[in-house]
Amino acid sequence: MFMAVTEFTKQADKILRSPVHFNWEILCIFGLIIYVYATEIEHKRYDTVLAGVALWLADWFNELINTAVLHVTHHAALWTVTGDTSYLILIGISIEISLYFLIDGIIFVKLLPKSTSMKIAGIPNRIVYVVGASILSTGAELILRQIGILHWGYWWWNVPMVIILGYCPLYGIAAWVHDNGSNRSKQLMILGSIAGIDAILAVIFGFAGWL
Repeated sequence: MFMAVTEFTKQADKILRSPVHFNWEILCIFGLIIYVYATEIEHKRYDTVLAGVALWLADWFNELINTAVLHVTHHAALWTVTGDTSYLILIGISIEISLYFLIDGIIFVKLLPKSTSMKIAGIPNRIVYVVGASILSTGAELILRQIGILHWGYWWWNVPMVIILGYCPLYGIAAWVHDNGSNRSKQLMILGSIAGIDAILAVIFGFAGWL
């Protein structure tokens, strides 16, 4: 027997891509993000800019897969967003979350040590930072779950899974793009590949009515 659709999924579905809760503060937030990117470009920190975009694109891959899980199972996505939002883009991401992820990668790579070879307690620093940032992000999700505005749909989608599959790939890709600053074509190839995969999934899932 198929499991019934969860209540939090029904709540999210009611506001999915509905403009009735739009708040003008989103324009201010968007303007601040543009300022962050403009500042990085002004100082020619293109590696930071590309890392920020890479993390954002990688998150969209996660979000597209997440919405597919809901429509395949007819029960729940891996994670679902409810509560007040100016615009719920997909079942698991609001416009506020998406805007945050636009600068999350920039914040992350700015904290990275300049040396890629330096080790922390014998572990490559990139691994330490990727895992550390993933743990902190998962901790934030736990708080949001406690508040009742973020929901994990399955018992097996738990803290280790969120860290390993949810966040480590995002921060790992941001670091990878950032550290390939001497090879701009490789950076752009990585971004183009992720963007292309996102676009293909969006078209397929869109035609299937899964978005």
